[in-house]
Amino acid sequence: MNHSLRPRHVLVIEGEPSVRNVLYVLLAGLGCEGEIAHGGHQALAMIKKESFDAILLDLRCSEMPAGEMVSAIRELRPNLVGRVLVITGEVSDPQAMEMIRKNSWSYIPRQRVMQEIWGRLRALLGLSQSHADSPS
Repeated sequence: MNHSLRPRHVLVIEGEPSVRNVLYVLLAGLGCEGEIAHGGHQALAMIKKESFDAILLDLRCSEMPAGEMVSAIRELRPNLVGRVLVITGEVSDPQAMEMIRKNSWSYIPRQRVMQEIWGRLRALLGLSQSHADSPS
């Protein structure tokens, strides 16, 4: 099998059902296989069992602190360092912003998800423009 043609496997850790649905549809539009975790413990159990190409993480959806979540991800799958895209409504929260900067995460403010997610996911997953056209 040609690995460049293999669908990308992305874990979505998001508590808000409407945002989860949007992300799932966008992933499908990019030709990616999306899996949903409703919280941190469920996500870590999935990461332990499966390999993912990227993670979309809502910092506030997890029942565990975001720093603990990221440390656990790093410990379980070091290859995911730099492959986490944070979606947060808390861009004014200094602690969240410091964690984002410290971990060199890419982030999208929740209110801009629809405008930015398509291009950011394509770049994060290394998908070419010709792989999937932008949604209308």
